[in-house]
Amino acid sequence: MNTIAKFISDFDAFLWGPPLLLLLVGVHVFLTVRLKFIQRYIPLGIKLSIQKDSSAAGDISQFGALAIALAATIGTGNIIGVATAVVLGGPGAVFWCWVCGIFGIATKYGEAVLAVKYRLVEKDGMICGGPMYAMERGMNNKFLAILFAIFTLGACTGIGSMTQSNAVASFAQDVFNVPNWLSGGLETLLIIAVVVGGVKVVSKVCGTLVPFMAILYVGCCIVILCMNGTFVLPALKLILKSAFSTEAVSGGFFGSMIMLAMRYGIARGLFSNESGLGSAPLIAASAKTINPVRQALISSTGTFWDTVCICALTGVTVISSVLKVDPNADFSKYSAVELPKMAFAQLPAGHIFLGIALVIFAYTTILGWFCYGRQAIHYLGGKWSFQIFRVVFVFLVFFGAVIKLDVVWNISDIANGLMAIPNLICLAVLSGVIVKETEKYLWSNKLDEPDPECIRINEAGRALSADGELED
Repeated sequence: MNTIAKFISDFDAFLWGPPLLLLLVGVHVFLTVRLKFIQRYIPLGIKLSIQKDSSAAGDISQFGALAIALAATIGTGNIIGVATAVVLGGPGAVFWCWVCGIFGIATKYGEAVLAVKYRLVEKDGMICGGPMYAMERGMNNKFLAILFAIFTLGACTGIGSMTQSNAVASFAQDVFNVPNWLSGGLETLLIIAVVVGGVKVVSKVCGTLVPFMAILYVGCCIVILCMNGTFVLPALKLILKSAFSTEAVSGGFFGSMIMLAMRYGIARGLFSNESGLGSAPLIAASAKTINPVRQALISSTGTFWDTVCICALTGVTVISSVLKVDPNADFSKYSAVELPKMAFAQLPAGHIFLGIALVIFAYTTILGWFCYGRQAIHYLGGKWSFQIFRVVFVFLVFFGAVIKLDVVWNISDIANGLMAIPNLICLAVLSGVIVKETEKYLWSNKLDEPDPECIRINEAGRALSADGELED
């Protein structure tokens, strides 16, 4: 097991080296420039996300698609993931995580445009879309599409199930002395209770839990920051200083603090907001929308809420809390679980609230990734293989709770990196299509104009799924 763990760790370090970091950040910046800083339309996206598009049809509502995407992104990555980045990459990792979120908004937007643009309806009435359909129908590259779908299933084992259950189990063991197998078993039963109901049930559960828990979590972080008072500004200064530190740790330039901060900040940023990963478009394609750009604007707000707001807030909260106790703290000496515990310990029964937040965030993230895996398995093997996937996915929720934390995180990083590579290539190649659709609907002030192909797909899906097969 030690040999396997070392191999996984070494491969993770190799995969998340400068080439992948440059590819990810490069596509973020490239799309930001080509789309004329699409981030400025975030207020419009938020407005659209709470409006009902009554003229459209699809599997789930626009907000339902956003809720599932947020459920999959707002998870343990916002708490344990950020803390892990700080422990491994120093406080500067928070800055690079935030930067990844700012520029990642453009990438998330582009992914959703392509997802709706190239979606189709299957014979069973299921509306299918996502990067693999853009690769196959837009790039005419079936091989890359299959590769992406396979890597998506791999990511389901890491970021989608094992990492989430492991974070909850570790916290329950550390704080409440609950055995890992017991908390893992309870999580598994809760997942089974929902996944048998299909994507519409998942949408309803996520639409209820995610906004409530996110608002409550943000409120608690703001209270803690107020309690930390004079340590907030030093925390911000430390984040910026560490983000650009050239202090060597090992291996020359590529072993400098800035590279560590970038590696873990960007990797955890991708883990958290999934911009460039290609996951959110898998469910955005199922949304009720009349044209690709409307849903893309809504999808892009997910990165804004997840990373620009919640991850940044978590980072400043935990760092200021540690500085309050030890102004000269060595963050590498802490564990990922200790940092949020230290912060929330300042609140009455804070450890209990943190535990509840982790459970709900992890629960909804697992549900969101179940929907992503459903799309990938449907593309690869159809309906019969989905039943096998459902059983394996549920098993991995339990398995993730009882194995070592560092192995789980490394597996997740590897799966994320492999999934991101074909998706980023697709985004770069089809960037012209994204710009064309944006010009047609957004820059021409025609957001309310229906796309004929989009409407045709919606109506076909509605007619074929009338017998309820879609819920399988």
